[in-house]
Amino acid sequence: MKRGLFILNFVVILFLGCKKDPKEPTTTQPPVEVSGSSLISTSVDFPGQETSFTLTFDASKGNEGLNNFSGDVYIYTGLITDKSTGPTDWKYVKSPSFNTADPASKMSQAGPGKYQITINPKTFYNIPSNEKVLKMVMLFRNADGSKVARNSDQSDIFLTLFDPSNVQVKFTNPLFEPTNNPIPKLTVQAIGEEFTVTAQSSKSVKLELSLNGIVFATNNGTQVSGKAKISSAGQQLVKVVATDGNNTAESVFSFVISGTVETAALPAGAKEGLTFINGGQSAILALYAPNKKNIYVVGDFNDWEANQKQFMKLSPDAKTWWIQIDNLDPSKTYAYQYLIDGKLKIADPYSEKILDPNNDKFIPAGNHPQLHPYPSGKTSGIVSLMQANQSTYSWKNSNFKRPAKNDLVIYELHLRDFLKNSNFSVLKDTLSYLSRLGVNAIELMPVNEFEGNSSWGYNPSFYFAPDKYYGTKQSLQAFIDECHSRGIAVILDMVLNHSFGQSPMVQMYFDETGGKPSANSPWFNTNPTHPFNVGYDFNHESPATKSFTKNVIKFWMEQYKIDGFRFDLSKGFTQKNSGTNDAAVTTWSAYDASRVAIWKEYNSFIKGIDANNFYVILEHFAVDAEEKALSDEGMMFWNNVNHNFSEATMGFLNNSNFSRAFYSTHTFNKPDNLITYMESHDEERLMFKNLNFGNSSSSYSVKNLNTALKRKEMAAAFLFSIPGPKMIWQFGELGYDVSIDNNGRTGEKPIRWEYKQQPERKALYNAYSRFIKMKKSNPIFSNANTSYNLGSGVKYIKLDDGNNVVIVVGNFDISPKSANIDFGSTGLWYNASGGSNISLNSTNYTETLAPGEYHIYSKKILN
Repeated sequence: MKRGLFILNFVVILFLGCKKDPKEPTTTQPPVEVSGSSLISTSVDFPGQETSFTLTFDASKGNEGLNNFSGDVYIYTGLITDKSTGPTDWKYVKSPSFNTADPASKMSQAGPGKYQITINPKTFYNIPSNEKVLKMVMLFRNADGSKVARNSDQSDIFLTLFDPSNVQVKFTNPLFEPTNNPIPKLTVQAIGEEFTVTAQSSKSVKLELSLNGIVFATNNGTQVSGKAKISSAGQQLVKVVATDGNNTAESVFSFVISGTVETAALPAGAKEGLTFINGGQSAILALYAPNKKNIYVVGDFNDWEANQKQFMKLSPDAKTWWIQIDNLDPSKTYAYQYLIDGKLKIADPYSEKILDPNNDKFIPAGNHPQLHPYPSGKTSGIVSLMQANQSTYSWKNSNFKRPAKNDLVIYELHLRDFLKNSNFSVLKDTLSYLSRLGVNAIELMPVNEFEGNSSWGYNPSFYFAPDKYYGTKQSLQAFIDECHSRGIAVILDMVLNHSFGQSPMVQMYFDETGGKPSANSPWFNTNPTHPFNVGYDFNHESPATKSFTKNVIKFWMEQYKIDGFRFDLSKGFTQKNSGTNDAAVTTWSAYDASRVAIWKEYNSFIKGIDANNFYVILEHFAVDAEEKALSDEGMMFWNNVNHNFSEATMGFLNNSNFSRAFYSTHTFNKPDNLITYMESHDEERLMFKNLNFGNSSSSYSVKNLNTALKRKEMAAAFLFSIPGPKMIWQFGELGYDVSIDNNGRTGEKPIRWEYKQQPERKALYNAYSRFIKMKKSNPIFSNANTSYNLGSGVKYIKLDDGNNVVIVVGNFDISPKSANIDFGSTGLWYNASGGSNISLNSTNYTETLAPGEYHIYSKKILN
């Protein structure tokens, strides 16, 4: 996502004052300064609670979320009143929901990219007479809320509403970038330079401007202006005071003029991110940031002021900035940020926990209790948290033996759409359901911090922090530990092809004009190298990216004892540019020696940490030759046979051959490394297609629920009989039939635990459980010689391991069909699918099968 343009080399904290009794201490609050060049502006200088005024929104400013948008624009707004508990406690919100358009909030277009609405706050919000309004808070969106304009740091927009009967004062020069801690558009950067300051009051009063306590301009009237001169490095405080003899109002902003950067080697034992020393009483913070001019650390330990004491040193190679912060309380949690070149505040890319002022307020208290409070009024944007003496999880299992690759039955789940209380603790309590099903691995869709709270997770921002919406670090560790107690491996979906605009690494090197990473980014390509990229594309030939990726991998393996990674968009790990149009898809999939080398390097790194059957799973879909080269190194591959299986279950036979489920069709040497699935998070659900598009003939219709479920059961019998690891998408075992496009492709889906109580769906669950047990308990389903015919309506698979023979046969047509299959031997054949055993007088099996009828026959009884 694009960020707004910052043009200053120092930070500013702006405060606008209100009328005060001279006997009272002056208090401060941080609203946004508005001006003609800002994201918002008003038709009156000092809008009040009962003032009618026109508010103008400029879509080209701030985060540009609605820039070049052609549809209707709405203001989504509420109030901060004297009854609000803080800046996130909006009152009198003007919309039934965020995703619903409110006609009264529709804005009119006032020129290219500009929108207006006229508001009288008292009547617009219907404010009670006994409540005092402090600020309007707002953002702007399209009708369904899918496009949102905010401040450039993604924060909400505040506009102070003044009491018109009292004196008010504000700065009119410099102008301010409208973040929650506005940044002035000044060019002064060094000692000895001058800058102009102008302030305006709501009535004629005595006005006084000062810099660091020294007055440099005064006037009696409604405006004061003067030039201030920088005399020393460090914090600079600019103040305007307005007094009418009885009352005083003031506004303040501050910025920092940096001193000389000290070159010093990073202390031994320190690493990128955070390193505690001295029993937690000191912390070394290190940030990889070549080509930056100066960096401060600001936080709770220095009242969020950039000062020389927290001015970071630079390593001799001019790439890593670091600082040691002393006198910390090891038991206390501290929030902090990096201030880069005076204009950009970011959280630590290596944060293990962050605070997000826009999204944390929507996290249920039970998911992440006792969350550290956000430092409201002191900073804006995402902040990092650190604490030396944290409570640690005591692992129960240290000798978990991972299932053999060939025996894997993976259950892919998305926590948001699996449980109403979508947190790790509740998921741990749900494991009995999965244990009974028989799965021996769970693959979690991305759980590290991503943008927003409700997401598939493929928009990552912080790679070391579990997303707080799902729970705490310890609750995730406890979930993994309990999985291991039950013999279940845990695989994490890891997204390292790209990152999104909330990522501090994206923000640090970003071309505001072009809306993409700048050419000097250590991590990201300016333009994506392949057609399926989303977000900002990592350059995986960059040493900085390789180092970061390895640090992420090592962290999750060691801190969370996970058993494998599923790497999203692994085919994108290349600098070979295939383009971004439709024709590029084929080019992108062609054999790429550089991509093979990159993956071999990462795979070797992983083996160096844990060589005990750790699962490296790639979502690759490249040519067979490339996947074979990597499978020979032990890497595993997603194998999508959704289309063919769905055609087969719907009863359309032309494209129903699912023979690509067999490893030999990929030229692999063994089945261990091919993870075949009928459904994943990324494909339409088989049951939805059966019920909505299923074929029919006479009285037989796939659109009938019972018929559709039995056909999916038949498909599962074939799937689990094919040698090699398998994967199920959540609720597939209950015949989940809600479309992937319900509420938008990645939108929240209804959770259907009630399906367990429906006999016909529970029968499908039981069948899945039988097939999984059969696969795991009988060696023939791992390493048998196979033959098959999957091209017609009657399909079969034959497995022979020299000790037993298994034949799976089923009619995928929509009318009765004759089967004629060479079983290879006569005599008694056991039926493992619940039907009657058969006795053959000849080696040929000849039966007429009803549509949807299937059998699993074996020469010896299956366990």
